[in-house]
Amino acid sequence: MDTSKKISLLLIAIMSFLFILIIANVIYNFRGYGLASIEKKARVVAEIVKHSLTSHMINGVMDNRKIFLEQIEDLENIDEIWLVRSPTVIEQYGKGFNGETMRDTIDQKVLETAKEQKVINERLFGGSSFRITIPYISSSEGEINCVSCHNSKDGDVLGAISISMSMDDIKEVGINTITNTAIIALILMAIILVFINRVINPFLIIFDAIKRVMKRAQEGDYTQRIESTNSKEGKDVSKWINSFLDKLENTLQDIQKEISVFLTNKKAVVEDPLINVNHAVSNLSCVYKFRKTIEHDESLEQIYKRIGHVLENRLNIKEFNMFEVNQNTGEVNIIFENKPIYCDPLECCRANRTNTVTNSCQFDEICSKFKKVNKEYICIPYTISHDIELIITLTANTKEEINVIREQIPIIDDYINTAKPEIVSKQLMHILEKSARSDALTGLYNRKFLEESVQTIVSQAKRSEIQYGILMIDIDYFKMVNDTYGHDVGDEAIKVISQTLKENIRSSDVAVRYGGEEFLILLYNCDPEFVEEVAQKIRIAFAGKTISKNNVSFSKTVSIGASVFPLHTENFWECVKYADISLYEAKNTGRDRVIMFSKELLEKSNINENY
Repeated sequence: MDTSKKISLLLIAIMSFLFILIIANVIYNFRGYGLASIEKKARVVAEIVKHSLTSHMINGVMDNRKIFLEQIEDLENIDEIWLVRSPTVIEQYGKGFNGETMRDTIDQKVLETAKEQKVINERLFGGSSFRITIPYISSSEGEINCVSCHNSKDGDVLGAISISMSMDDIKEVGINTITNTAIIALILMAIILVFINRVINPFLIIFDAIKRVMKRAQEGDYTQRIESTNSKEGKDVSKWINSFLDKLENTLQDIQKEISVFLTNKKAVVEDPLINVNHAVSNLSCVYKFRKTIEHDESLEQIYKRIGHVLENRLNIKEFNMFEVNQNTGEVNIIFENKPIYCDPLECCRANRTNTVTNSCQFDEICSKFKKVNKEYICIPYTISHDIELIITLTANTKEEINVIREQIPIIDDYINTAKPEIVSKQLMHILEKSARSDALTGLYNRKFLEESVQTIVSQAKRSEIQYGILMIDIDYFKMVNDTYGHDVGDEAIKVISQTLKENIRSSDVAVRYGGEEFLILLYNCDPEFVEEVAQKIRIAFAGKTISKNNVSFSKTVSIGASVFPLHTENFWECVKYADISLYEAKNTGRDRVIMFSKELLEKSNINENY
């Protein structure tokens, strides 16, 4: 029901109630006024009769009272009037004219109680009457001394007068008055309703239209518009509100269209576009802050930690791990470990192999590599570059929990897509830095890397009180290889010795291509015996290798000089020089051998200890 009808019905109900209240009040007040008026008239008549009878008694004409009473009865509205003598008066003077004795119980009650009695006989249809019976009380005070004439004392009841009067004329006037009042009230009600319909109703119509449109807007529907009304004010209001809704709807559509370019998650959170836009802007703001943060991170590890922070704190995902897969080599690195890993990342990963999301809710045991029972999981592959694939594994205890996580995959996509350029950039920087510090032919570190790492090596050796073994290695008669077979075969020999070095040192050790065919090995935390043992392993291993290139096959040997830092000297470069002296001694004493530095070699080479 619209507002105008509601208000009309409410006003009709209110006015009807007021109408009934007014009519009831008029009836009540008019009845009271009529009764008071007729009672006053009856009292006046009773008082006149009382004084007249007293005068008749004094003047000795009491027997003529009949004529007087008949004349009183002829007055307007007086139906009947009669006198009643008390028993004492009857005893003294007799029953009087026409038997002035009690007619009914009312007369009796008045004589007994000395209190007047009123009887009202009202009929809606038919005659209505009012009767009053007033006692005459004996009194010795005043001009007339009742006690002097009657055998009575003060306060005795001498008699009573009963008067019956018609109320029809008053009732008729009351009915006319009530009728006129009702007609006036009805006319006023009609005028008010017409006024509401003509003046207020247009505003109520526009109010209903606004309420309808705003209700739909509250529900998320901004397409509804207000229909124009006949009133000027209504037209203006509808025009303003419709213009505002047009702007709001167009703005929301434009914002959603623009935001969708930056965000993967285009699914509506609720049906209200305004709330969806607010949610999207909030996500976009978070993603933007994330991007600005990782732009200033120095390494890939920091970026991966940022992603882990987002998953754990913003998306409230508690169990996840991240892997980086090199598509060229198949190498898998754990880049962020948040919870125990429930599969072997070195095995063939289904998500990586198929490049699709692997969801345990789709099919039981969908991935045979996942070993943990009573766990649900989602593995999401992200192609970062042509060479790098990022795998995020999310686990939960129940299907309900994993489905909640699945709903957040578009948000994860937004963060990963935002991070991709920075990940690629950091990888390229890493490759460039590695290229600047490594040898292109062998993949070993170059001399520049050694020079930049010296300070770290020296500080670590002093702080941890550890020793570094230094090996200087040179291929015997290498120049003959280049001269005889060419530089491409010489390069193959360099690759073979490099591979031999990698195979015979630990991951904590460092291999450096120091010169053309000269190599330097830093052996971490070792004693002279271990240094010589590793050197011998390298010498023997290389001698057993065959160098094959361009239909040419041959074997070569190496000479190795060794020293220990800071055992032989606390100056790192001086210790390198000692290893080089030992290498020179190995070559001079027949090659294909290992020589450990000693002070005798220093004296023999005629090198000052302070070199």
